[in-house]
Amino acid sequence: MSTQAGIAIIAPAGRPLDDTVLPLGLRRLQERGFIVHNYYNPGAAFQRFGGDDDNRLAQLESAVADPDVQLIMVMRGSYGITRLLPRIDFQAIADSGKIIVGFSDVTALHMGLMAKTGAMSYAGPMFAGDFCGEAVNDFTVDDFFACLAGPSHTVHGTPAVNPAVEVNGTLWGGNLAMLVSLLGTPYFPAIEGGIVYVEDVNEHPYRIERMLLQLHQAGVLAKQKALVLGEISAYRLAPSDHGYDLDAMLAYLRATLPIPILTGLQFGHGPTRVTLPFGAQARLVSNGEGFTLSMHGYPRLQDDGAVVTG
Repeated sequence: MSTQAGIAIIAPAGRPLDDTVLPLGLRRLQERGFIVHNYYNPGAAFQRFGGDDDNRLAQLESAVADPDVQLIMVMRGSYGITRLLPRIDFQAIADSGKIIVGFSDVTALHMGLMAKTGAMSYAGPMFAGDFCGEAVNDFTVDDFFACLAGPSHTVHGTPAVNPAVEVNGTLWGGNLAMLVSLLGTPYFPAIEGGIVYVEDVNEHPYRIERMLLQLHQAGVLAKQKALVLGEISAYRLAPSDHGYDLDAMLAYLRATLPIPILTGLQFGHGPTRVTLPFGAQARLVSNGEGFTLSMHGYPRLQDDGAVVTG
């Protein structure tokens, strides 16, 4: 992608594990043609966060107000955005037309923005994890820029035994623990007829089951057309499981939930990850093995650096 768009780096959640690698990430974005505006100050980092609450909110507000910024990329996830939700001016974000990019803890920002304004955002890469390492994951970065160029984006599910599905709907979801944490709050969008994607890390299969049952028992899943599982990673089974594993959980949920469940989405806390425009119109087609998920009608970046939708 050739562009002179401005991209802001903010840390509204966790701080980087190593600040010394940040210049490498900044250079990589500059080499892509972006004008980088870094609002994170390592000296202001606080405890596990990218700053105290006031500082992290100010980073977001400054990036939103900057007329030279078209994209806002979050430093990393971990935890912190939940603290800020009541103080975020979601309408200002929507009115700015800027594209916010991130995943994991950033799910709270995607959800709140959609719930409060209907504006879309990107479940996509984050600065520290995806641009600052010794090497970048070409698939993850290339998929992000392909999505950003638009006007449509298609991802393919890895081979798995999936039900045959052919549905259209609004694409939404994210980190499962974050989704469940927002149930009953003003930051949970009332989406019907949607295609929901979820992922999580460090969560045992029984916890994944429990959270999905909570969404089901709250009446959320019955209003959707399909559930697509991304990576469920970095958990540890125990002797007390007695054969209860991810496959057992999946079999139970497929027999219990009122919508089809697909697996094989390359989205989660691993290095290889697709970009998913939160709120886009999507079409999900599964032939019983792999699947395609096609998205359109989302904000994208033109070659002249302008953000357009459609």
